[in-house]
Amino acid sequence: QVQLVESGGGLVQAGGSLRLSCAASGRIFSINVMGWYRQAPGKQRELVAGITNGGSTNYADSVKGRFTISRDNAKNTVYLQMNSLKPEDTAAYYCNARGVLTTPLARNDYWGQGTQVTVSS
Repeated sequence: QVQLVESGGGLVQAGGSLRLSCAASGRIFSINVMGWYRQAPGKQRELVAGITNGGSTNYADSVKGRFTISRDNAKNTVYLQMNSLKPEDTAAYYCNARGVLTTPLARNDYWGQGTQVTVSS
């Protein structure tokens, strides 16, 4: 079974930085796309950033220039460096892994349990 374990959330003042990490464990051959989503109270979950196993990235317009996503394929780990944080970035952040190839052969998608990011003004 595949598990995604997130870390790095917390409370920070506006303008500050946080770095989120998400490590995937299990009998994993490869992961097509890893990404971060967030969900604020009363709002739908939205994509923050994604990165392919080849290193191509995409970002929500609201975080471009402030957030950077990266991954270590050897460790099946994805990171999200968040700078210049704003109160509107406050949300639960969820790690997502799409197209996870495991043994015995199967390809599925997985979610982490979420980590809270709170930005105070």
